[in-house]
Amino acid sequence: MTFAYLLHLATMLGINMILALSLQLTMGITGLVNLGHIAFFAIGSYTSALLTLHGMPFTGAMFVSALLAGLAGLLLGVFTQRIKADYLALATLAFSYLVHALLLNTHSFTNGPLGLANITKPIIFGFQVGANWAFLIFTTVIAVSVYLILMRLIDSPLGMALQATRDNELALRVLGKSTLKLKILAFVCSGCLAGVAGSLYAHFVTFIDPASFTIMQLIPIVCLVVLGGLGSLNGTIVATFVLILISESLRFLSLPSSLTGPLTQMIYASLLFLVLIKKPQGFFGKVSLK
Repeated sequence: MTFAYLLHLATMLGINMILALSLQLTMGITGLVNLGHIAFFAIGSYTSALLTLHGMPFTGAMFVSALLAGLAGLLLGVFTQRIKADYLALATLAFSYLVHALLLNTHSFTNGPLGLANITKPIIFGFQVGANWAFLIFTTVIAVSVYLILMRLIDSPLGMALQATRDNELALRVLGKSTLKLKILAFVCSGCLAGVAGSLYAHFVTFIDPASFTIMQLIPIVCLVVLGGLGSLNGTIVATFVLILISESLRFLSLPSSLTGPLTQMIYASLLFLVLIKKPQGFFGKVSLK
């Protein structure tokens, strides 16, 4: 039982790491306050679940999930391209609520609040990733790949341009660069990666519903990015390990299940609040929120 629990915890940690790294691309590297990220995650989850339930192979479903989540990022980037700072946060937050409302009310398509059950385990090259240890290996490979891709991106000319958009957008415009295109590209890439994380999540837990994709589920991911440090991929990974272990340790305190969830959310919110006040750049980041 303990080994199975550790496998489950490690797999969820990997999925959350992918989701946090993808948010780091927009929020930390490009400097866009994106509170619509949980919507990309939801789109990836529901797309992959619905397609596989209707007979599409997992690899194709994951690809389409990333594509549609990236398309959602494109639309969000286009419609918010001239919105900045606090107004961008509100606009992306509204996008999260819009997607959640669609999932909740399109009964014939998403089964509404009842969610989708009996989601199949992935089958890759004829091998079913059904056992938890196999899913952990698969998730780890994808998480490491995402990390390496983003590391290469940060050191590339495109990555430098994205960071310049965050640090001094006006100077970048003077140099003739289109910051609007860079922001939209960041939203698209971030959405694609979040869609991949959503696909993994759906096929790992095998049941999803709209309650899994609310703003309350976004707070821990934002906390991972801010606490680890804006612009720091290594900080995001460390923060993921630390915060997930802190939240999971509450399960061993013999608290009622009705208290465990709210207490975890309170811990995340409190840590985020303290970091914003005492250390706005996070523990490993070089970019301050002030």
